[in-house]
Amino acid sequence: MNNPGTPTFDQLRIFLTIVDTGSFAGAARKLNRAVSVISYGIANLEAQLGLTLFDREGTRKPTLTVAGRALLSEARGVAQGIDALRAKVKGLLDGLEAEVDLAVDVMLPTHRLGRILRAFRAQFPTVQLRLHVEALGAITALVLDGKAVIGLSGPLFAGVEGLESVNAGSVPMVPVAAPDHPLAQMDPILPGAGRDYIQLVLTDRSRFTEGQDFSVLSPRTWRLADLGAKHALLREGIGWGNMPLPMIEDDLTTGTLSRLIMPDHPGGTYRFAGIWRRDTPPGPAAAWLIEQFVATAEHGEDMLPDI
Repeated sequence: MNNPGTPTFDQLRIFLTIVDTGSFAGAARKLNRAVSVISYGIANLEAQLGLTLFDREGTRKPTLTVAGRALLSEARGVAQGIDALRAKVKGLLDGLEAEVDLAVDVMLPTHRLGRILRAFRAQFPTVQLRLHVEALGAITALVLDGKAVIGLSGPLFAGVEGLESVNAGSVPMVPVAAPDHPLAQMDPILPGAGRDYIQLVLTDRSRFTEGQDFSVLSPRTWRLADLGAKHALLREGIGWGNMPLPMIEDDLTTGTLSRLIMPDHPGGTYRFAGIWRRDTPPGPAAAWLIEQFVATAEHGEDMLPDI
């Protein structure tokens, strides 16, 4: 049985540099070494593995053998892993977090979240992200309990001891129902009419919202912990309820939902804030995320557009 030796990272780097530059001389220039050192490194690598990696016969340009081509992707994978390890260690030495736990309110428009997290991946490639998407007081609970280092919360964090915050925009909330719902067919909708029909209400199990109702008009309610489920039930005509405008704009355009012009329940503004514990301020990557949420807050979003 043949047992190959263990190549060094330097040998693998020489191997990959020859492939990338197309010659031993090119690798020597790029690595700032003598050609003899490059040749010696490859000879040692081939001896370690017991394989010939380059065909040097009859050509001035070394070409990969079948074995060399077979090992190329694995060699690149090892090199990339080492580079990632070194980058992560450097980040830790510089104070950069190894991972960031982020809690985000479900009302935050997904396109805004997606843009920021895409930029985060490019800015901090070595930092792992754990994303929690929750409703209402659950964001505050996650941050206070240390399960998230930062949060993008709705207004329910206000007055909670031990938290720091910064304003991070808002989203319009509008009452809607399916077009065949009785409220959608009223013109006009009379004051108090919403009390006669089921209102779909978003809720959560956090200690900050226990026993509390927000923007609830009807005594007949269905309570849901998932905004996507609420959206689906609204489209089915089961009840009426408030939704963040960006989430249901397509429904209003296509007619799968209708905006309700209710004199006693016109909707409102759901405000966001970046929050963190006062005793555990965010590190560089988490602070960058907070800055981006603030910087990308949409202008003029406090105004409810005419639809």
